[in-house]
Amino acid sequence: MAIAPARQTLAGQPPTGLPVREAEAASRRSRLIPFSAADRAVLWLYLFTRTGIWVTAYCTGWLFTGDGTSKQAPPLMSRWEQWDWAYFVRIAQYGYFDGPLGPGSAHPDNREAFFPGFPLLLRAVHAVVRDWTLAGLLISFVAGGVAVLALGRIARLELRDRVPGRVRDGLRDSVREGAGDIEIGPRAVLFLLLSPCAVFLAVGYSEALFLAFALPAWLAARKGNWPQAALLAFFATSVRISGLFLVAALAVQFATAGDLRRRLRSLPWLAVPVLPALGYAWYLQTRTGDWMAWKHAQERGWYRQFHAPWDAWSNTWDAAFSATYTTGYALLFRAELVAMVVGVLLLGVLLIRRRWPEAAYIGLTLWALGTSYWYMSIPRASLLWWPLWIGLARWSLRRPWVRTAYICVAAPLMTVLAVAFTSGRWAG
Repeated sequence: MAIAPARQTLAGQPPTGLPVREAEAASRRSRLIPFSAADRAVLWLYLFTRTGIWVTAYCTGWLFTGDGTSKQAPPLMSRWEQWDWAYFVRIAQYGYFDGPLGPGSAHPDNREAFFPGFPLLLRAVHAVVRDWTLAGLLISFVAGGVAVLALGRIARLELRDRVPGRVRDGLRDSVREGAGDIEIGPRAVLFLLLSPCAVFLAVGYSEALFLAFALPAWLAARKGNWPQAALLAFFATSVRISGLFLVAALAVQFATAGDLRRRLRSLPWLAVPVLPALGYAWYLQTRTGDWMAWKHAQERGWYRQFHAPWDAWSNTWDAAFSATYTTGYALLFRAELVAMVVGVLLLGVLLIRRRWPEAAYIGLTLWALGTSYWYMSIPRASLLWWPLWIGLARWSLRRPWVRTAYICVAAPLMTVLAVAFTSGRWAG
């Protein structure tokens, strides 16, 4: 009878034999495959939903062709050339003060309202990809992939922090730490990618690019890597004013993460993400004499003058239900109201759970969007509320019906709004 080789069991020494070889093989595989199983699930989910949105855009082009008498659908790329895309491509082509509809024209387009990060990258990519629309779509596609990977990893990190080694908060017995760790990332990404306004992550807009910087910045901050977090937030701020809200969240995270003295040498890094906003304001001031030219452009073009929150709610309610506006506008004003309610509920949950950094981010976002003449673009802004998607994912681990109910309600809404956008009927 063959005798099995002895295994070393002394402290600090791994056993020899097959387990070691298997561990070494697993280690080599992990080095060759840079993504975990949860990461790969997220990427497959992303690819499948991108395919679905393109199929929706293709069918929309054939179903909605002007007066309905056309025998030929418009080019597929034209489905994506809607609304804000015109601003981004004009800035990329001509800058902020030249070309058609610039500030010196009879009817300026107020393009100063858009931060320069996305147009600058669009111009750079266009040097290689000569079609402007394709270049914008490519940016959003790559950026969206980065964003969903980061979202999944943030969700897993938060689950590990909140469930260290055992099941808490009423998680089902069948959901152990390992299973939840694999599942929560794809769930959070699913909730994001099936959200009603998810089409804006696919088009040549700035949401996907912002998330591609903001979410890795938040992930780096949660891991205590403040230089990396600051540099990523720098690029996020160059893309959208929401980057300043992210900076506020990073500052609160910095102050509340514990053992502040050890991190004080990293404190100057928190000034770095503010620089793009200051630089853009300075650039506009040199051209217009107005440090707040971007804000005044928003006021002229999108009624973003300051109003009390209750006045903004009242004005939006009237626009939604007074039969003053056409049905398309009225429906989207109703969506604005619903999104504001969801945002306020989310803020309340974060405050109750003492999630101060995320509460700062959501609270500033709601204040900025909820103090205009009326609500505008709040459903789109909800794409940037990563605590919402992670919170829904955690909730669905405890209550499996949440995911089913969300898919059944959100997926049809996402399809309707994708059709509205790609057919040129979007109005919000």
